[in-house]
Amino acid sequence: MKDLGGLMKQAQAMQQKLAEAQERLAQLVIEGTSGGGMVKVVLKGTGELASVEMDESLLTPGEGEVISDLIVAAHADAKRKLDEQQAQLMRDAAGPLAGMGLPGMPKF
Repeated sequence: MKDLGGLMKQAQAMQQKLAEAQERLAQLVIEGTSGGGMVKVVLKGTGELASVEMDESLLTPGEGEVISDLIVAAHADAKRKLDEQQAQLMRDAAGPLAGMGLPGMPKF
């Protein structure tokens, strides 16, 4: 039973680390770009789109489809970066228990 007690302590420590990682995730701000930097989007750690910036040269008549495509691409870039950082924070928080498939524990 001594091993079970140690495992429980590890699980509690990991749970605390996961809670701290969740707080850090919420504070993340990730930037994604497209069109060589002509479009930039900012995502919060929650995945919420915080802002969109675009080069004024795109604001000419007939460029609507290009602008839409660039915004989608910039958002995808930011989302990919956010997902990578979220996964890394969770792996760091889970420590040696990461990926063990324990009930209630996320798999990374």
